[in-house]
Amino acid sequence: MGRIHSIETLGLVDGPGIRFVAFFQGCGLRCSYCHNPDTWDINKGMEITAEELLKKAVRYKAYFQRSGGGVTCSGGEPLLQPEFLAEFLRLCKENGIHTAIDTAGFGKGSYDSILKYTDLVILDIKHINSAGYRELTGRDMGELESFAMCLKKSGTKLWLRHVVIPGITDSEEHIRSMKKVMMEFDNVGNIELLPYHILGANKYEAMGIPYKLKGVAPMCKDRTKELENILKGQKESDNETGTLSHCYH
Repeated sequence: MGRIHSIETLGLVDGPGIRFVAFFQGCGLRCSYCHNPDTWDINKGMEITAEELLKKAVRYKAYFQRSGGGVTCSGGEPLLQPEFLAEFLRLCKENGIHTAIDTAGFGKGSYDSILKYTDLVILDIKHINSAGYRELTGRDMGELESFAMCLKKSGTKLWLRHVVIPGITDSEEHIRSMKKVMMEFDNVGNIELLPYHILGANKYEAMGIPYKLKGVAPMCKDRTKELENILKGQKESDNETGTLSHCYH
């Protein structure tokens, strides 16, 4: 038995193709920029069995498989419900469904039993050093490092993501250091930088939770793309000398 926050049947940014996305309830991190604080409490959400969740996914199987899609377990943090997650992924594989988990790598339990049934891991790397990680998430990096070790041993295909926040993770020095960290992983099929946004800020006020990044402007999408080009070893979009984009002019 597990707890699900919500379900999206036409996910387009949660892995290859069209995805059936199950957002798991519960998260152990308290990221400053989290846009879904309503997923934090693991005791909330809809209680459901792995079999029941599979039945919901199978209804859309013919549709999402035509696009090369499948099922993505997101959150919250799906790794916080390891037994339920592993069982659901196993059932998906038995039914010929492509599986992905969208995770920050901060969970509990045996990761091997989860990765055994996972075709793709979409890993959100919050920060590259202990001080920065704790500042952004309120937690230590130990659990992420444990997951990363299991991930490297598993050989599971991997997409890497990182949120770029003005004044925090948007320097070229930070991005070049991030590149070194990402190069330590094998089987990386995609790397993406995501611009920080404030779309979930109103939830904090409604829930009576202080928003840690109040006053920080959304990250410029053009500058984010320039930094992504640096991360991927390409030239910056303006010129070879690294002139800043028009966002900062």
